[in-house]
Amino acid sequence: MTAPVRTQQPAPVPVLRARLRRGSAPADLALLLVGACFLLPLLWLVLGSLDPEAGHETKVPRQPGLDNFAAVLTPQLLLQPLWNSMVLSAGTGAVTLVAAVLAAYPLSRYRSRFNAPFLYAVLFGTCLPITAIMVPVYGLFVQLELLDSMPATIFFMATTTLPMAIWMTKNFMDGVPLSLEEAAWVDGASRMTALRTIVLPLMRQGLGVVFIFVFIQAWGNFFVPFVLLLSEARQPAAVSIYSFFGQHGAVAYGQLAAFSILYSLPVLALYVIVARGAGGSFALSGAVRG
Repeated sequence: MTAPVRTQQPAPVPVLRARLRRGSAPADLALLLVGACFLLPLLWLVLGSLDPEAGHETKVPRQPGLDNFAAVLTPQLLLQPLWNSMVLSAGTGAVTLVAAVLAAYPLSRYRSRFNAPFLYAVLFGTCLPITAIMVPVYGLFVQLELLDSMPATIFFMATTTLPMAIWMTKNFMDGVPLSLEEAAWVDGASRMTALRTIVLPLMRQGLGVVFIFVFIQAWGNFFVPFVLLLSEARQPAAVSIYSFFGQHGAVAYGQLAAFSILYSLPVLALYVIVARGAGGSFALSGAVRG
């Protein structure tokens, strides 16, 4: 007779859960540390904006109030700089998005041995520090009399974000099946018509990601507007925020915290709007029949 084979019974569910909890403890601790590093500056912003006597340390205000928000909610300190930032960022995002789509389309749809070298050359453009090219750019703006020009600054800021936008747009465009365009060509549509009516609607989530990326880059850009926009009436909030830093190390911490919170709200609102409009990942299932 052969001895019966003993099969190892699986561990009970509570035992498995206990093992998983023990194994995830180091990861939970690391996540808590990372979260604390992000939470402490945000906590200082919230508490400092409500504290009339705010300082550089994080503390609960003794008499919280909205005096700091009332002090910065003026057309000169907040509204005009925010409007300038909105014009610069939205204009940069729109120009970059149009140029990136037109540049990414042939790179995505046509196979050539020059595609890879061109993409790497574009990627090399993102490695150039902005401080290294601002001296010749400033000289060019002076010769062309474009200093303190909002449209000229928008076009230059679009060129600084265009290389990465081309890479991102091409990756999103590669996810749209070419067979959909071929079907439109059979029906008599031109390439630009197929791009406008077929490709762009299917990659609208990706276009939203690219626009948010460019918008945030332009929103927080300090150096370019500081050099190219001379008048105070055209400077964005990223430049005017330094008005809260006085001479000899004096800083209006409470107003700085309140201004920073209001300064970040448009970006958060844009992210929420685009995230709701996207609704999820690319919905290409069912577009191509097997």
